Amino acid sequence: MDPESEGPQITKVTPLQQMLASCTGAILTSLMVTPLDVVKIRLQAQNNPFSKGKCFVYSNGLMDHLCVCEEGGNKAWYKKPGRFQGTLDAFLKIVRNEGIKSLWSGLPPTLVMAVPATVIYFTCYDQLSALLRSKLGENESRIPIIAGIVARLGAVTVISPLELIRTKMQSKKFSYKELHQFVSKKVSEDGWISLWRGWIPTVLRDVPFSAMYWYNYEVLKKWLCAKSGLYEPTFMINFTSGALSGSFAAVATLPFDVVKTQKQTQLWTYESHKISMPLPMSTWTIMKNIVAKNGFAGLFTGLIPRLIKIAPACAIMISTYEFGKAFFQKQNARRQQY
Repeated sequence: MDPESEGPQITKVTPLQQMLASCTGAILTSLMVTPLDVVKIRLQAQNNPFSKGKCFVYSNGLMDHLCVCEEGGNKAWYKKPGRFQGTLDAFLKIVRNEGIKSLWSGLPPTLVMAVPATVIYFTCYDQLSALLRSKLGENESRIPIIAGIVARLGAVTVISPLELIRTKMQSKKFSYKELHQFVSKKVSEDGWISLWRGWIPTVLRDVPFSAMYWYNYEVLKKWLCAKSGLYEPTFMINFTSGALSGSFAAVATLPFDVVKTQKQTQLWTYESHKISMPLPMSTWTIMKNIVAKNGFAGLFTGLIPRLIKIAPACAIMISTYEFGKAFFQKQNARRQQY
């Protein structure tokens, strides 16, 4: 059902045209879902307090306080901020305390990250899929899984440093000067490899997500085409398939998204309050700590905003991309006629 590879009088789309088709969807999707991403990260970050003796940093994503208190709370010189009670509560408190513009905090690095990531991801997926189809056959069910995994690994590795910066900008409101100082210090102290902090949980989240997403997307797309009596998918079939497959993958990989957010936000918290950074914990250790403190449900913090974000984002991105490819196919077919 891939309009590029099946059907009569097939007209191929070049890699450059695939790149151009992916850019529009990346920009549109980033503008629409960044507020939901901010809320998701704030909800996850508020469950990430750190302690050191009688001093600890309490962070709920809106404000941070370095606190000193004794047992029983008799000597406390801080005012503990209120916590977010849910998605809507987080929206209202962020807008009330920081202004509506803060819902798009981190948008510049998101755009800088989204365009190259999407170009790498979607172009590699299509190119790998075409290569695998030529080797394994058109109906090989493993093709979406293999192509999705390889394409996502490449995109995550290239974009990981910008993902770290974007997460910091969304987890706490601070200036670009502070961000530059933070990045410069980490690079000078720990080397460039420090910019890939959180790469492992990001891969654990994104690679399974990609494999599940593309497999379910291709299956759903073919099923909906068969039910509708169509040979090629329409815009709405692509849109629906993208939304459903993205939602399923988002729920399955949310625990790794929570771990990734905690790994990346804790780095900024320790640095901004001059607290020495302990040895980094493994993904499994962080998961056990989350379950011990917040129960199993803690691994699914931010589920609603993640679903509200992922479903339309996947739907808009894939349907826009397929629409762009179809446009270039028609242009190429016209050129071949003359």
